[in-house]
Amino acid sequence: MTKKAAAVAPVLVRHVIWLGWKLVVFLSFALCFIALLRLHFSPDISSPTNSLSRTRWRSRIPRYNFDGPPKIAFLFLARLNLPLDFLWGSFFENADAANFSIYIHSAPGFIFDETTSRSHFFYNRQLTDSIQVAWGESSMIEAERLLLATALQDPANQRFVLLSDSCVPLYNFSYIYRYLMASSRSFVDSFLDLKDGRYHPKMAPVIPRDKWRKGSQWISLVRSHAEVVVDDEVVLPVFKKFCKRRPAVDTSKGKLNLKLQKQHNCIPDEHYVPTLIAMSELEGDIERRTLTYTLWNQSATKMDNKAWHPVTFNYADASPKRLKEIKDINHVHYESEARTEWCQTNSTFVPCFLFARKFSRGAAMRLLSEGVVGPFDASSLLGNS
Repeated sequence: MTKKAAAVAPVLVRHVIWLGWKLVVFLSFALCFIALLRLHFSPDISSPTNSLSRTRWRSRIPRYNFDGPPKIAFLFLARLNLPLDFLWGSFFENADAANFSIYIHSAPGFIFDETTSRSHFFYNRQLTDSIQVAWGESSMIEAERLLLATALQDPANQRFVLLSDSCVPLYNFSYIYRYLMASSRSFVDSFLDLKDGRYHPKMAPVIPRDKWRKGSQWISLVRSHAEVVVDDEVVLPVFKKFCKRRPAVDTSKGKLNLKLQKQHNCIPDEHYVPTLIAMSELEGDIERRTLTYTLWNQSATKMDNKAWHPVTFNYADASPKRLKEIKDINHVHYESEARTEWCQTNSTFVPCFLFARKFSRGAAMRLLSEGVVGPFDASSLLGNS
């Protein structure tokens, strides 16, 4: 090797190294620029509202072009069978089959057929993917979501009404159908209760304190809002982690009760949907009230197991006078918000409630004899009592 060649070699090495550094610097700047563009044009992933908006666009519900009469999906949340199926059977008997559909979430494996139900309307209407539900647990809202998800598969279903196995209709089908279809809004009981103590601080920042709501779980949703509930992947995981029921008081545990009662207490089904609606910025699109009447037992004794439980209506309680009192209710007052919700549809005042709970079998038979849901001979049931 000559002296000239030996001198050129280090220069070439330095040139290659210099070009390499320039390439690294250029790529670094390019990557930073791309990252800045993504941050600028993409929504803030830390924002719960934006996350919910993206979830709605990812809807798992197939979109169909719907043309035909809209249907009400009646969603029954049952522990096992439907003890008031004979009343509902009469209710549906006086309806056009093209205007409704029925879905039942019951115990896994329970089948509705001629051996378990008095009404053919309920045959094989149970979900095939039902789960075991425990009161006051997140399994309750998961069951509600399963009902909504199944009903959404039918594009004709445009209204979704959640009912318990002790609910009764206060009017015939025709009136309820017109009432629901006349309104383009959902009916979701929703209010702010700062004193309930159920909000867990660890829910933040996903669920802000000012979006926390409380209300009855018995809801009536329009289709777009039903999709919001089914599509939710943001709020539900937080509920499952931080909204849990405190163990019930057990007198046999003595002083241990004092420790147990210090645990955080939250009832998921009383908060999930109204909170989700608030998080989704949809409160302006709903009537903030429920369509299901409930009479609460307000016990003054905190250790009383019946405290703040719904009162059961028996035969004597289902008199025409009592039913008229319920039907005549035209407003609901929310003390925690100093708000009075006047019940109206399209600026027309209407009765607040279409359904009521909890009704015993005897009370339901009295509704039949009074012709509340339509003509029916209640004596025909006595042989099957």
